[in-house]
Amino acid sequence: MKICTNLTVDYESKKKEIYCGFKAQVAIEALKERESLADLTKRFDVHPNMISKWKQEFIERSAEIFETQPPEVNFEAEREKLFAKIGQLEMERDWLKKISKRAGL
Repeated sequence: MKICTNLTVDYESKKKEIYCGFKAQVAIEALKERESLADLTKRFDVHPNMISKWKQEFIERSAEIFETQPPEVNFEAEREKLFAKIGQLEMERDWLKKISKRAGL
């Protein structure tokens, strides 16, 4: 999990590292407005001001998602690379079995 930079929260002397995914989850729940801020505070154990801040940051930066293109993944090349690695590991395993039999292990 990725820890967001400089987001260690000291809330009532409880230090905790805040993960980016957690921040996003809390912001999305706040945006849904199905629960009150007090309920979200209890549910996620985060100060209400932090929830409001994350919600606002999420709204402000949401356009960035559509500004950049997702990285293109060449699945076929990745598949071939993985199969090659599997073949290499199988050959190494077979060689180790052969050597260990000769050594009497």
